[in-house]
Amino acid sequence: MDSAQFESVFAGLADMLGWIPGWAAGLALIAAAVTAALTVHGIAVRVMRRAEISHPLLRSILLQTLAPTRMALIVFACAMALRAAPFEAGLAEALAQALLVAFIALIGWIAIVAVRIAIGLYLARFRIDTDDNLLARKHVTQMRILERAVDTVIVVITVGAALMTFESVRQFGVSLFASAGVAGLVVGLAARPLLANLVAGIQIAMTQPIRIGDAVLVENEFGWIDEITSTYVVVKLWDWRRLVVPLAYFIEKPFQNWTRDSASIIGSVLIHADYTVPVERVRAKLQEIVRDSPLWDGGVVNLQVTDARPGTVELRALMSARTSPQAWDLRCEVREKLIAFLQREHPGALPRQRAELSGALESRERPEAESRERAGSAPDSARPAGRRPS
Repeated sequence: MDSAQFESVFAGLADMLGWIPGWAAGLALIAAAVTAALTVHGIAVRVMRRAEISHPLLRSILLQTLAPTRMALIVFACAMALRAAPFEAGLAEALAQALLVAFIALIGWIAIVAVRIAIGLYLARFRIDTDDNLLARKHVTQMRILERAVDTVIVVITVGAALMTFESVRQFGVSLFASAGVAGLVVGLAARPLLANLVAGIQIAMTQPIRIGDAVLVENEFGWIDEITSTYVVVKLWDWRRLVVPLAYFIEKPFQNWTRDSASIIGSVLIHADYTVPVERVRAKLQEIVRDSPLWDGGVVNLQVTDARPGTVELRALMSARTSPQAWDLRCEVREKLIAFLQREHPGALPRQRAELSGALESRERPEAESRERAGSAPDSARPAGRRPS
């Protein structure tokens, strides 16, 4: 059924409703058109769902296109009904203008959905849920930033095209470009943050100081890059809080990226012990603990004495892991087991305080020695009866 046949159907309905006012007949035709469009769309959706599409990508495409196809059918049906509706000239012109704006919005919506589907098809071959996912995170980051930038451009163009359908807005735009004075400067200053973030997004997509899933230290907060939008970055902190940072921050200010070149990372554990600690035995125990742990990636394991303080020495244990979360868990495991080893095998190597008490002991022993000397030099009459010096 082509558009001419649709128009003839609505014209026949308009003739049937000729006994009611024109505006009421027109609204009835539009309501019938919307109902018919929703009915056709609902039947099509039911048929697609009964087909039991099992492929996740195809199901995702179907879900993303449900709303745009529904709106497309409604706009098409209303356009056909409006041609046959007996509206007055002013009302018909206003409704036609509304349908034109809806059609432009529909085109922008379809373009955004098409971009998302294309990016989804491209990223379907990459997996970021593995340990060695550097290449996958690189492509995901580039595509997500590209998607946000393209979405922003499409929205701006769509809104501009919709506004330009109004004569007053079109005249304002012409006068604005013609004057190029204070108004243009104000508009430029207002658009500066948007343009700065857009340029920052392009820079991040090309140079990639951060990627989706990177472990970063931002504003003294440790977390992972969870989302990159066109204006800000969401950092998922270790305690599940979210730190929202402007996109330009990662271009203008320094920060730490722990997984810039690789997801592997070296963790450290500091142990303070007494000077009598057997370093070689602690080193051997560290190697035993790390090699028995499934969190170790088989790379680095070492123990060094990194500091000597007045009361203790500082032992630094180094071990590597595949990811930063595994490195954190491995550090906690090593710290716990090394402390238990010292408590069990070498309790004297635990930190303790020493104090010199020789002066106090001498002052305490001196009166006792003097009393013994006086007792030894006493006269015989003062000795107990029945005892003679030998």
